[in-house]
Amino acid sequence: MALQPFSAEARAFLEQNKAADPAGLMLQAKRFPGLPVAELVQQIQARQKAKTKLPGWAENFDLIFPANLSVEQASSELTAQFKARLVSGEILVDLTGGFGVDVFYFAQQFRQVYHVEQNETLSETVAFNFEKLGVKNVTFLAQNATVFLENLKQTADVIYLDPARRGAANQKVHLLEDCEPDVLQMLPALLAKSRSVLLKTSPMLDIDRAVQQLKNVERLWVIAVENECKEVLYQIGQTENPDPEITAVNLNPKTETASFSFRKNNEESAEVRYSEPLEFIYEPNAAIMKAGAFRQIADRFGLKKLHRNSHLYTSENLVADFPGRSFRLKTVAKYNKKVLQGLISEKKANITVRNFPETVAQIRQKTGLKEGGDLYLFATTDMHQQPVVLICEKAG
Repeated sequence: MALQPFSAEARAFLEQNKAADPAGLMLQAKRFPGLPVAELVQQIQARQKAKTKLPGWAENFDLIFPANLSVEQASSELTAQFKARLVSGEILVDLTGGFGVDVFYFAQQFRQVYHVEQNETLSETVAFNFEKLGVKNVTFLAQNATVFLENLKQTADVIYLDPARRGAANQKVHLLEDCEPDVLQMLPALLAKSRSVLLKTSPMLDIDRAVQQLKNVERLWVIAVENECKEVLYQIGQTENPDPEITAVNLNPKTETASFSFRKNNEESAEVRYSEPLEFIYEPNAAIMKAGAFRQIADRFGLKKLHRNSHLYTSENLVADFPGRSFRLKTVAKYNKKVLQGLISEKKANITVRNFPETVAQIRQKTGLKEGGDLYLFATTDMHQQPVVLICEKAG
């Protein structure tokens, strides 16, 4: 049966209760005779989950949201927009279409897009939503990815896939061979039916292992959103490449995108100098940390490292446009409760641990320092192998 838009009464219920407690609404279901309250509450739950990463969609009450898991697994608007800027052409196939966020933006870059999704209900839901969104160049197929690929007669410019990262018992998995569909098994067929493959994986996946397994990675992107690593993209071509260019990207809806590109073969040869903490302290963003550009970030920006494994950097003069956080050092302190409390009058600070034997929680418990304030503490190890605490304030 074809999906139907929300009635005027149902739509009003959604809009009026979009921020309400779903459990409380269910308890009050008798107050709304004639409305499918359970279905509408599921819509509210899904929209609340999507509010941060899909703000435009969450506020669009023409759209129908699927089960919460599909919403959780969907890309954010910000990452989907970024991906769409990387590719263009005549035909793109999304073999793991899901909620369709990526397809929505890919459709703006390609003449024809195929949304392949084996869950028939989800496929119908996305088709319904795209009609409401005015997208006309997407074909929806409720098919298994392998079956679709076997029957594909034309060559796609790009095949995109975001394999499910949950096992049979719904546990999260982090190896390519454990994802569904199995990209490694499908790779010859993917490359036979396309000019390029764009693969999205979890940031928990080991990048070096993936490059070795996929063999033909032309380029990859480690993507963070507001300093939280979200996904890794692999662009796979027709020829073997053991040392692809890696770009670490930190997206932020309010500021300019920060990016840093490098190759792993240059990492060990990059010049690194070590130093005591100087006037300014730098912490690379999460994408750079995941990508592993620990030496090249120092070399490129003329910084010194505090320790081989600390991944904190320092300089006498402030370096502009550093892809991460920059701080002015106030003092270097011993890791001692009495010393720290004497230096921090408000008894609160923002604490980060880098190459230090204790966790943030243990430090807070031992020192009595609360969360917050204008001071930033880096508990780390210096070049002399000594545990130290850097007390800083934000630079600029």
